[in-house]
Amino acid sequence: MAYAWNLPHHPLTSSLTSNRTFHGSPRTPKATALPLPPSTKPNRRRCELFDLHDELVPYEIAWSWQKSMVSKRHALMERGEDLSDALISLQHPPVYTLGTGSREEFLKFELNSAPFAVFRTERGGEVTFHGPGQIVLYPILNLRFQRMDLHWYLRSLEEVVIRALSSTFSLKARRLPGLTGVWVGEEKIAAVGIRVSKWLSFHGLALNVATDLAPFDDIVPCGIDDRGVGSLRRLLAAPLVSAGEPGDAELIDAAHASLLSEFCEIFQLSLSPIPEPRFSLGELSR
Repeated sequence: MAYAWNLPHHPLTSSLTSNRTFHGSPRTPKATALPLPPSTKPNRRRCELFDLHDELVPYEIAWSWQKSMVSKRHALMERGEDLSDALISLQHPPVYTLGTGSREEFLKFELNSAPFAVFRTERGGEVTFHGPGQIVLYPILNLRFQRMDLHWYLRSLEEVVIRALSSTFSLKARRLPGLTGVWVGEEKIAAVGIRVSKWLSFHGLALNVATDLAPFDDIVPCGIDDRGVGSLRRLLAAPLVSAGEPGDAELIDAAHASLLSEFCEIFQLSLSPIPEPRFSLGELSR
């Protein structure tokens, strides 16, 4: 079935394919010889893209990657050699994550009998769920080259999602006063949670594209009990198939391409997919 979405008109969109695999151990990212969007300008700061958006990467591995990348970039900063940012895009197998101050009262199960793995992380925010069909972006950005303002950074990540949903899917998404994330109507479609260390960001945003929403019933998502959780597939009334099946691939690819395009524009970065990585993400986890 073909869809008439307003995809960004550049080769980055048309080059994306979906061939989801599960990785139980660290690996080298797939070679992604994708052209840059036409909006790329020579004076933009370079951002290395690790494109695993059609693959399931266990949460603990991706978390280790981020922490290792931040540590390595701290060392580069001290030597005056911090010349680029990084962006990891991927999906996770089913998992619950909690922020530093998350309260267990927002879990509707006992930790010793959790339906999926549970990780307490150093990001902000309350409990959320990650799973197949949800696109997760982990930007590793030196905010000294952006704005050293955490409120601005959170709002900018939300803006990436808001613009992506508008430009490609003609959906009117919004923020809610006093809350973090993105809503369409009364349903939260994207969660945002970050950590910043010496002005280097990690963690990031998660957009429900073709996600099975049932696991959200076992938590109070982000500690908000008076609003629901939605997905792009449900909002578009796209064919209902199990998350991860081929019927989801076109929608996931379209959403991912739109997110990357808006990310580049909002942060004024030049995405640089790495066909021959100088290092493997597996090395980063050690």
